[in-house]
Amino acid sequence: MKFVIQRVKEAKVVVEGKTTGAIGKGFLVFIGVSNEDTKEIADKLVKKLLGLRIFADAEGKTNLALEDVDGSLLLVSQFTLYADCKKGNRPSFIRAGAPDFANDMYEYIIGKCRESGVKTETGIFGADMEVSLVNDGPFTILYDSEEMM
Repeated sequence: MKFVIQRVKEAKVVVEGKTTGAIGKGFLVFIGVSNEDTKEIADKLVKKLLGLRIFADAEGKTNLALEDVDGSLLLVSQFTLYADCKKGNRPSFIRAGAPDFANDMYEYIIGKCRESGVKTETGIFGADMEVSLVNDGPFTILYDSEEMM
């Protein structure tokens, strides 16, 4: 499982001209799922995401988490995080999770984030999405379960 986490001042997702999710201060998180992922892996990454301290405190140190700054989440599914570009110039996506499985995992992650009490908005799984953001920093973190577990 992969999370690309961007600290944002604002972000939104538009599908077919309609906003499906929008946040102010918080994290825009692109989520990639592989067929080897489990709910246990998702739980660990969600716990780390919710505890990630990359907002500035009164002294300007990155010491505060989402909860501390009343931040929000915008979760967007992105199978292309599993693009394999080792051979040629056209990416292969065979490591990406099968659509039904990946959608189930994405929905599971959304549920866990909402259970935490953090305002959580989303894109639409499998849709052609327009994602816009104002990156704060920029500050981007990559969680890759293969490197973290």
